[in-house]
Amino acid sequence: MNCAFDNLDAAGFLQIWQHFDADDNGYIEGKELDDFFRHMLKKLGPEDKITEERVQEIKKRFMSAYDLTADGRLQIQELANMILPEDENFLLIFRREAPLDNSVEFMKIWRKYDADSSGYISAVELKGFLKDLFFQHKKNIPSSKLDEYTDTMMNIFDKNKDGRLDLNDLARILALQENFMLQFKMDVSVFVSLFVTPKCNNHL
Repeated sequence: MNCAFDNLDAAGFLQIWQHFDADDNGYIEGKELDDFFRHMLKKLGPEDKITEERVQEIKKRFMSAYDLTADGRLQIQELANMILPEDENFLLIFRREAPLDNSVEFMKIWRKYDADSSGYISAVELKGFLKDLFFQHKKNIPSSKLDEYTDTMMNIFDKNKDGRLDLNDLARILALQENFMLQFKMDVSVFVSLFVTPKCNNHL
C-alpha cells in the first residue's frame, strides 16, 4: 500500500487529505474513508479490479495498522507519521498550524536577517525571523511554540550541523503556491540575482 506514497511530499499529502476531509476536522471517517481507499486503489492498479469488497479489505488492513487510537477514523497525524519522512511530516504540521502565503514578505524579512546576502541565517536569527514572519501574517504564536518551531527546524534542516539554515530549506515552510523557489528548483544564487539585487532602485 505504501508504494502509492513513495514520492509524496507534505504539500501533495495535504492536497489529497483536504480533498477527502471535506469538513476539515482533521479526520477522515465514514464515507470519506471509503472514498479515500478507493482513490488509493485507483492509483495502485487498473480500475476494473476495484470492487467494494477489495476497498473494504484494504481499509480493514490499513486501519488496523494506522488507526492508533482505534476509533474507526483516520487522523491526519496518524497517517502522516507513518508515510511521510521527518522533514515533510514537520512541514505538514507547520502548514496546518501556521499557514504562510506571502513570499514577498518572506523575502523582505529574509533580507533583514541575511544582511550580508550569504544565503544563510543562524539559529539565533531564525527565531527572530519566524517571529517577524508570523507578525507580518497577523498570526499570534506563543513563545513556547516559537521555540519549538525553531529547535525542530534546526534539527531537521541543518543537515551539516553548522548552526545555519539556507534560503532554499527555509522557503519550504511557505504554502505550495508561494514556494516558487522549490517549484522551479532555483538555487540561492539565481534567486538572489533575480529578486534581491536592487535593480529597480536605480530608477528611483
